Amino acid sequence: MRSLLLCLATVLLLTVCTCVAAAAPSVCESLVGAQRKQADQILQSQHAYDCCDGTLSECLKRKPVCKLVRRLSDDICRRVAAGQNRADIERELARRATSMMPTGTTYRIDTRNAPVAGSADAKVTVVAYLCPRCPYCARLEPKLYASVTSGILAGKVKLLVRMFPVRSHPGSTEAGLGLLAAAKLGKFWEFLRHLYQDFDHFDAAHLDDVAVAEGLDRKKFSELSQDPALRQQLVDSKKEGVKNTVEATPTLFIDGRKYVGDMSLNALQDVLEEEYDRVTGKQNE
Repeated sequence: MRSLLLCLATVLLLTVCTCVAAAAPSVCESLVGAQRKQADQILQSQHAYDCCDGTLSECLKRKPVCKLVRRLSDDICRRVAAGQNRADIERELARRATSMMPTGTTYRIDTRNAPVAGSADAKVTVVAYLCPRCPYCARLEPKLYASVTSGILAGKVKLLVRMFPVRSHPGSTEAGLGLLAAAKLGKFWEFLRHLYQDFDHFDAAHLDDVAVAEGLDRKKFSELSQDPALRQQLVDSKKEGVKNTVEATPTLFIDGRKYVGDMSLNALQDVLEEEYDRVTGKQNE
């Protein structure tokens, strides 16, 4: 009898927890007062750039609700909750639309020798032009790498890298050559992670030590780093970036379209999942 009572209590507890979880308010529903009013005003004035005509507020009432409409609505409400003003929120929405509209300009990127992270069969490709001495790259790339290899973007998105050494970053050329040498020896991501994790202690004269720390042969690495063909590869990557309107790092291209929106990890994961929904035809909830 005691065992039966314990089982019934467990079932009841699980049922209650499930109901509570199901009843949890959405991002927009959790807003109150002036924030709720501000969010409603934006939802009533902004339109989705794909999958539904009408304002976001109108599209939310249609069934099934387009996933993009839900994403944009939640994004607006998160920004309102964070204290952003209406002008800034609408500016971010415009940047997102410019980046994600399927009719946008598609750039040609040579990815034949680009290191790849994530599933080779992933439906979405994001190419990142990175400088190995860029502090913003050092903060973003490890998080994006983790997301496409073991996080919420795993199996959906693959990440490719093109080198874009920035002249104003001392040591960027040497580090770029080191990365290309490491790529030739099968240790690109390990070498890049080492550079970014130890960003503040970089020394171009000790790149051989980084290579050895990541299990590479010092002599082979040194010889490759000085290979003129590798230097030309780095130059070509930089020229390609300039041609593709890259002005700073990191700059991302999602399925060939330049991304000019919010570079926070949460925003990037959201737009990359949006792109996955679009290319796989899973746009409706």
